[in-house]
Amino acid sequence: MMEFKTLLTAMRARLRGDVRQLTSEALGSGREDMGNGSKSPTHMAELGSDTFEQDFALSLVENDQETLKAIDVALQRIDEGTYGTCEKCQEDGKTPARSIIRKTRLRAIPFARNCIDCESKLEQFH
Repeated sequence: MMEFKTLLTAMRARLRGDVRQLTSEALGSGREDMGNGSKSPTHMAELGSDTFEQDFALSLVENDQETLKAIDVALQRIDEGTYGTCEKCQEDGKTPARSIIRKTRLRAIPFARNCIDCESKLEQFH
């Protein structure tokens, strides 16, 4: 479990930095237009581009925040001793020994809460 705790902790630190930077950029701090020193766009196309970039950056921040929550849950599951077991399999009555998430999946998505089969079934309903 130490391998995954280290991986999750590093991932969380990187994402927190990304969220801070993207939020700062989206809200305009640290942005400089070339030349005139003003942060206001001078042309309607620039305004549209700036708005698009801001919306895009904020959507990335939202996705990163959801991932950070999933990472925190995974770290909590490590502490509780339930990390690496599929929540859906256990809901369906399988024992912890029969609801193991494969390490290859956890290495790819260390905050995964379900095995590949269960996740595929859940995605079909969404």
